[in-house]
Amino acid sequence: MKYIDVTLSSPAENLACDEALAEWCDTQGLPVLRFWESPSYFVVLGYANVCELEVYRSNCERDGIPILRRASGGGTVLQGPGCLNYALAWPVSSGSPLQSITATNAFVMSRLEAALQPIVKDTVRIQGYTDLTSGNRKVSGNAQRRFRHSFLFHGTLLYRFDLGLLDKYLRFPPRHPAYRKERSHLDFVANLALIDTQLKAALRQAWQADAEFPNLPLERIQELRHQKYDCAAWNLKL
Repeated sequence: MKYIDVTLSSPAENLACDEALAEWCDTQGLPVLRFWESPSYFVVLGYANVCELEVYRSNCERDGIPILRRASGGGTVLQGPGCLNYALAWPVSSGSPLQSITATNAFVMSRLEAALQPIVKDTVRIQGYTDLTSGNRKVSGNAQRRFRHSFLFHGTLLYRFDLGLLDKYLRFPPRHPAYRKERSHLDFVANLALIDTQLKAALRQAWQADAEFPNLPLERIQELRHQKYDCAAWNLKL
C-alpha cells in the first residue's frame, strides 16, 4: 500500500487533496494513506452541518479563522497545529461487505483502535459511531464518504492541540453521542501523550503502507479547490 505525508499550503487545498486521492483510488483500484497537519487554525463543518448551529461564526470572523466544509459526514472540528489528520482511500469490489457504511466503520475503526492501543497508556475504545477515546475522553473523530468503487475514511488524532480554543470557536453540538454526557469541549476532548511520528508509524504499520505515493493529482486538487473548497456557496451552503 502507498502512503503520502504532505501538507499543502491552504486549508482548501488540503481538503481537496483528500477528495482527489479518493477519486484516484476509485479509478485505479489501489489504496492510499495520507497524513497532513495544518500549521494554521480553521474550522471544518461536516457535509450536512449548519454553520450557525455548530460554530461561533462572529468569533471566527473576528480572529480570521476560515470556515470550510468537507465532503464527508460527521461533526464540526477545529483544525490546527497538534491535530494530525489521516485520510484512507480504499477500493471496494463488487459484493464486498465494505459496501456497507456500518461494516466500513467497523473495519477501519477496529484497525485504528488496535494500532493505537500498544502505544497509548490508557485503554483505547471505539465509542459513539466513529470516535476513539482514551480515559473516556475523545482523542480522534472520523468520517467517511462513499464513491462508486471506493470509500474515503478520514479523521483527526489530537496530540498537542490547544484544546482551550474549542469552546471559543465551536458551539456545543446539536447532535452528540450519549457517552459525552453533556460535557464541554474542554472536559470531553483530550490530547494523546504521543508525538506525530509515533502516530504515523502506528497507522502505517496497521495498513502496511510501506511505499511512497509517487505523484499528487495536483491539477485535480486545484480544480476541486476552485470549484468547491474556496467557495462560500459550498462552505456555508449559501
